[in-house]
Amino acid sequence: MSWQDLATELQAGVAGRVLAGVPMEQFTTWRIGGPAELLLIPRVEDDVTAALEFTGRHSLPLTVIGNGSNLLVSDTGIKGLVLKIGAGLQELCIDGNEITAGAGVFLPALARAAARESLGGLEFAGGIPASLGGALIMNAGAFGQFIGSSVSEVETIDFIGARRTWKASELTFDYRHSALQPERLIILKARLELQEAEQKEVQERLEVFLTYRSSQHPLDLPSAGSVFRNPPGQPAGRLIEMSGLKGFQVGDAQVSTKHANFIVNLGHATATQVKELMEIVRDRVAARFGIDLIAEVRVVGEER
Repeated sequence: MSWQDLATELQAGVAGRVLAGVPMEQFTTWRIGGPAELLLIPRVEDDVTAALEFTGRHSLPLTVIGNGSNLLVSDTGIKGLVLKIGAGLQELCIDGNEITAGAGVFLPALARAAARESLGGLEFAGGIPASLGGALIMNAGAFGQFIGSSVSEVETIDFIGARRTWKASELTFDYRHSALQPERLIILKARLELQEAEQKEVQERLEVFLTYRSSQHPLDLPSAGSVFRNPPGQPAGRLIEMSGLKGFQVGDAQVSTKHANFIVNLGHATATQVKELMEIVRDRVAARFGIDLIAEVRVVGEER
């Protein structure tokens, strides 16, 4: 059965959009990546269940992505089905100081919604280009604050279709890591507990963080955000800059001249070029400082 035949079969069973052989550069913030054999953008939660049944029936690999930030897709693409959690899972309900949000809710939209309702605790997230599901998996954060600190519970479904609600007491969140990360599961929604605050103060903090990000980060070029984790007490960007790599290029992949922990796509960068540049950065920082940088970005689609 061809991939187009499989796409037609899957489309008949879901409300969302199914694509075959679509370049993943269209779905990553780096604007890099070869084709996905199949890609589904769910419109409703039942589409996720249908996708799991479909991949099981056809023995297909399943890759789950959110907004495509913090993600490097190989030039050869991704085998099987890519499930892109986005607009179809954007439930947003505010009750008192609690927000229940679907995994596809865009983090900046969530931060703005909280600010409008005089709820503090998410201002740091106003400039993070991630969906809630992906942010929870990696415990996204900025300015010393992290999304995991607001979690009350998380609802998931695993790759065989079993649902589970995780209470905050069952979850651990560390720097760029959560207990959900090693699990083969899909986040459906989460409940966050925030703090009541003066709306003006929340909005002002949100704007301060957004202004800082726009002044310090290369937002005018495609990137995946920070490429490496910060070693304890040592900003990775500073180590990379002190290693003389600011502006260093491999093809169209460049260590940003604005923030050295960003690798930007100058136009036609490939995943191979980005990976080569990451290795150069690691080697140079290790040689100069004896520090092994750990990649923060997730690399998918290497095996064919």
